[in-house]
Amino acid sequence: MAIYRKSSRRKFLEKVALGTGALTIPNIVTGKTGQNRVEILHREYRTGKYSANDKINLATIGFGIQGIGDTATAIEVSGVKLVGVCDLYTGRLERARELHGNELVTTRDYREILADRNIDAVIIATPDHWHRRIAVEAMKAGKAVYLEKPMIQKVEEGQDIIQTEKENKAVLQIGSQGISSLGNEKARELFREGVIGDLVMVEIFNDRFSSEGAWQYPVPPDASPQTIDFDTFLGNAPKVAYDPVRFFRWRNYQDYGTGVAGDLFVHSFTTLHYVIDSKGPERARSTGGLRYWKDGRDVPDIMMCLYDFPEAESHPAFNAILRINFVAGNGGGGGFRLIGSEGEMSVGYNSITVRRNRMGMKPSGYSLRAYTNAVQEQIRQEYDKKFSAVDREMNHPEEIVYQPPGDYKGGDYDHFYNFFGAMRGERKIVENGTYGLRAAGAALLANYSYYRNEIVNWNPDLMQLV
Repeated sequence: MAIYRKSSRRKFLEKVALGTGALTIPNIVTGKTGQNRVEILHREYRTGKYSANDKINLATIGFGIQGIGDTATAIEVSGVKLVGVCDLYTGRLERARELHGNELVTTRDYREILADRNIDAVIIATPDHWHRRIAVEAMKAGKAVYLEKPMIQKVEEGQDIIQTEKENKAVLQIGSQGISSLGNEKARELFREGVIGDLVMVEIFNDRFSSEGAWQYPVPPDASPQTIDFDTFLGNAPKVAYDPVRFFRWRNYQDYGTGVAGDLFVHSFTTLHYVIDSKGPERARSTGGLRYWKDGRDVPDIMMCLYDFPEAESHPAFNAILRINFVAGNGGGGGFRLIGSEGEMSVGYNSITVRRNRMGMKPSGYSLRAYTNAVQEQIRQEYDKKFSAVDREMNHPEEIVYQPPGDYKGGDYDHFYNFFGAMRGERKIVENGTYGLRAAGAALLANYSYYRNEIVNWNPDLMQLV
């Protein structure tokens, strides 16, 4: 019998009964009727000072929107110092010096960063089509690598990264930060406790309603062939004439990015795989289109994908639907719901909401009205004998919200804290190359299905298209 079937309704109820049980302490705050708020235990961090010789010297390769954000979070961790930045646009190098001082090593050539023996670790936040090459070269150069998601642009690139990671015993962490958060950890714990019964389906959506949300980023007025190394940006992509729109809005093009699947679905799979301890789906079918943002991009702004997950030791077979909408006139929003036989769990970046429900097993007047009064009474008595004990057992709170304390630093910080802790031998990497490929591979199935207009099959064990 699969492990997931060993969880029971009674086991969960015993743990979440109000006023008792491990899952309801230390702090319960009762809100509206039927809702209870539970504070997740806080995280402990090492905050001691490090000498200059003990500091980790960090460089960032790709200092755009994500690179700037990653860097700001990374240097919040004790014992980490930013010493270098690489970018192909001189304006970003100037921005790096504005933010972090003129003593930084700045360059347009990432190989100078990798050749610098003073640098211990690199953040790689380049366009997707550069991920594999720079990550492999960085690990071979002896650097610890924090590689932004998706780990790869094409699934066949993944094994090269994993092999290099193993051969060089490299510290490699993929940058889907939510996996390290208190929220994801609590969701994983609750799922293992059987909080929602047997998993039946997963619904994940992300609605956006802004030009920035649709990646229509501004092009700076000083953009020119002199300030941008456009030929290097192209890399192994098809050669085209200088085009600053492609450079600054690269997510909108198949040649450089991975569309909504690689940019957004991958976060969902990183969290989902972690929470339910899954290796991923085995089949996918997607649809969508370019409905509104017809600005020259060649990736869809609407995408929906259906996934089939096989039975595993930690979960039953189930279905998942992921969708993205960049034209959400409702103002936008998002959701991540695990729906089970006894309830649902909504997973936020740092908080979790559990809703428990009881399935109506006894027939009501709707179905009984087709029978005589005598037969109706006989049916009621039979159902009372069969289900009354179960109904009495289902004495539970309607809703529980798990949330971190107010001073929690967040999943982004925790992800870097784990990364640098692994470099020091104090912690373990939570998202290595294998994990990263399983998340990216599952996400990119949506692209393969969309552009081929067919169902695609995936081997989650071997991490290969079938």
